[in-house]
Amino acid sequence: MASDVLPQKNEEYGTKEYWDQRYTQESDGASFDWFKKYDEVAPFIREAIPDKNARILMLGCGNSTLSEDMYDDGYKNITNIDYSNVVIEQMKRKHQTTRPEMEWLEMDIRDLKFEDASFDVAIDKGTMDAMMTAKGDVWDPPQQVIDDCTKEVDEVLRVLRKDEGLFLYLTFGQPHFRRRFLIRDDTTLEIKRIGEAFHYYFYIVRT
Repeated sequence: MASDVLPQKNEEYGTKEYWDQRYTQESDGASFDWFKKYDEVAPFIREAIPDKNARILMLGCGNSTLSEDMYDDGYKNITNIDYSNVVIEQMKRKHQTTRPEMEWLEMDIRDLKFEDASFDVAIDKGTMDAMMTAKGDVWDPPQQVIDDCTKEVDEVLRVLRKDEGLFLYLTFGQPHFRRRFLIRDDTTLEIKRIGEAFHYYFYIVRT
């Protein structure tokens, strides 16, 4: 990754301005994944989503290859959202011919413009992490971080089908930092640890 697209401060990862600038500087064909390529997490995805026809919402898609890899694996019904219009337009151009069934929309994960109970699955691969880069104590995060992460999960649970919806969250964030945002009275939470030396976590929230 070129040094000129890296933020000077970690908290810039949580700003729309940083991502717009970064995607503008990158070429249309560029891609970046925070961690774990699809072949490493595919067994977990396939087990969690056995129905290839499931309606899937990809949260903060960026220019990750996760959506295209899932599409090529048979998951055709994917709606991708990101609050950077720059990357959404880039991804539309990249996939409009080869993967025409995928949808790309400019949208903020904290304010989803979908009807209630309209998706079977929502996937977050590092997007919530970007909202947690604000300065502060990780054990006692700033109110803005709490508000942003709570809004994301509230919105995701709203647009998931009741009693059968699935929210998948892949992150390096350990349970004692993430569980507080994912626990709800009317959901269940399962946590799977991935990797050997350096662990990632696969959080599965069921409505």
